[in-house]
Amino acid sequence: MENSRRLRLLSANIQAGSSTRGYHDYVARSWSHVLPAGKKRTSLDAIAQLAGEHDIVGLNESDPGSLRSGFTNQTHYLAQRAGFDYWSHQPNRRVGGVASSANGLLSRLEPREVIDHALPGRIAGRGVLLARYGEGDEALLIAVAHLSLGANSRAAQLAFIAELLHDHPHAVLMGDFNCSIDRPEMRALFRNTRLQPPNGEVPTFPSWRPQRAIDHILVGDGLSVSNARARPAASSDHLALSIDLDVPDKALR
Repeated sequence: MENSRRLRLLSANIQAGSSTRGYHDYVARSWSHVLPAGKKRTSLDAIAQLAGEHDIVGLNESDPGSLRSGFTNQTHYLAQRAGFDYWSHQPNRRVGGVASSANGLLSRLEPREVIDHALPGRIAGRGVLLARYGEGDEALLIAVAHLSLGANSRAAQLAFIAELLHDHPHAVLMGDFNCSIDRPEMRALFRNTRLQPPNGEVPTFPSWRPQRAIDHILVGDGLSVSNARARPAASSDHLALSIDLDVPDKALR
């Protein structure tokens, strides 16, 4: 039987360390999404503790160093607090000059390369962060993305990602998809890649009463997943999604 290594993966929309405990907070605490709030550092420390239990972490809505984060690169901060040697981030969208959002990657394994790709969409500002571990067609690929709210933009973004991952058996796509797994654009992704639908849904949104499974970790048919579960990401409006992943040794060489 082929030798493999078990890795723990986490996908977390951290909402830039903001606190949302109900729909009323989107209005009552809207200022915290563009201005520094006193408890964001405490939230980040809680997220770092969760991240530290994992080997590879994909982040959405990690502030790369704008006014609202007190000019802290949150991905770098989490890497330091959780003891990750390797980290990368992809700033995507600026809001009124005072807030910014990024995809992020934390890793205990050294990637051979990390590439930023801008995603298509009606409104610019979405991207996918692609990390390669190992060499050749058998390499482990980790893609971190935060997709659009609109179905047409999502379909274009997933078509772009499908071209990047199309025939890779050891590909992983993780992030906030803003849609459930049964959407037509998701079915097209599965037709055009070797990514597999998950065995079951894990609701992650909203965090205070999870009803919708919109955060996903999808894996290729050469990988094996177990123990999928939702975990609190401090006070973010999303729960984080954690899995155990068995990766063949050849995918990491």
